[in-house]
Amino acid sequence: MSVLEQQTAIPAGVYSVDPAHSSIEFSIRHMGLATIRGRAADYSASLDASGDTPVLEGTIETASITTHDEQRDGHLGSPDFFDAQRHPRISFRSTAVDLDGDHGTLTGEMTIKGTTKPVQMAVVVTGAGEDPWGNQRVGLDLDGVIDRREFGIDWNAPLPGGGLLLDDQVRLTASFSLVKQG
Repeated sequence: MSVLEQQTAIPAGVYSVDPAHSSIEFSIRHMGLATIRGRAADYSASLDASGDTPVLEGTIETASITTHDEQRDGHLGSPDFFDAQRHPRISFRSTAVDLDGDHGTLTGEMTIKGTTKPVQMAVVVTGAGEDPWGNQRVGLDLDGVIDRREFGIDWNAPLPGGGLLLDDQVRLTASFSLVKQG
C-alpha cells in the first residue's frame, strides 16, 4: 500500500494544491505527426469538500504556460493564442462531481481568453490519508479534451500537402496532491 491509504471518498475539508507534487499539462497534435506537450508553471487550485458536493477550482497564470521552446511559447502568449497580456488567467470551477467509487466525471466551467464554456473531465480519486509529516492529503487526476476554437483560439496554418498545422482538440490533464487546511 502507498503512503496514503486508498479511499474511494473525498474526506470532508478544504484543501489547497501542493504545487511541488502536482501538475497541469496539455497536449496537441502538430502536423498530424507528433504530440506537442506543455505545462502551466504558475497556478493555484483548491478543493472544498466541506459541503454535499466537492468544488474544485483553480487558475493558471497564462504567461507561465511553457512548451520549453522560447519561440513557440512567445507565440502562445500572443493574441493568436492566449493573448496573455489581455487575459492573464485561465480559470476553472467545477459545478458537479459524479463519483462511482474512485472514478467519475467532473463537470465545470472553464474560462480561456475571456470565453467561458462548460467542460467535462474524467476524475480519479487516487488516494487520501495522512502523509509522513502529519498532513491530511487527497489526490486527484483529471483528464479531458476541449476544442480550442470554442475559446477563440483558432489560429492555424495550412500544410502544403493539405490539412492544418494544429489539431483543434487539446487534451488537458492534471494531477493534484491537495493538502487539508486547518
